[in-house]
Amino acid sequence: MPSSDSESYDQSVSAVHNRLFFRLFQAGNTLDRQSVKELGITTVQWATLGALSRAQAKTGMSFSDLADYLVVSRQSLDGVLKRLEREGHVERVVDPADRRAKKVVLLPAGQAFWSGMQPRIYEFYRQAVECFRFDDKVSLLHYINLLNQGMAKVDLGAEKPQETKE
Repeated sequence: MPSSDSESYDQSVSAVHNRLFFRLFQAGNTLDRQSVKELGITTVQWATLGALSRAQAKTGMSFSDLADYLVVSRQSLDGVLKRLEREGHVERVVDPADRRAKKVVLLPAGQAFWSGMQPRIYEFYRQAVECFRFDDKVSLLHYINLLNQGMAKVDLGAEKPQETKE
C-alpha cells in the first residue's frame, strides 16, 4: 500500500531527527575520547575546572549550583570532585553563609593546573573547528543554544519506559 505524501514527509523528518541526535551523541563521545587522549582529563573534569576558574566562582560554588551549571547529576559530579580533590585541584569547604552547605573551591594547585592547560585547550579548540568559518561557529553556537532550550522543554508525560541495564 503506497504511503501518503504526509507519511513520507513524517518519515523523512524522523530520519533527520534521528540522525541529528545520533551525530550529537557521537560528537559528545568523540569529545570525551579526545579529551582524555590529548589533554589527560575527562570532559567533566575539564568543565568543572573551567567553571570553578571563572571570576564569578572566585569564592567557590555550591555543589548544587555547580551540578546545575554543568548539567550533570549530583552523583556524577561527586565522583569527579573526589578525583579532583585527591589530585589537590579542588576542595569542598563549609559555606560561611550557610554552615550546613558545602562550597567547591578551586585550590591554587588547581588554578595553576588549569592555567597550564590553557594553551593546549585553545589548540584543541582551534584544531577541532579549523574547517569552520567564523560565521559557521557563531551559527552552530546559536543552534546548539536553541537545541538546549528545546530539550529543556521536552515533556513526554508521566509514564516512563523501564530502564535497561547496560
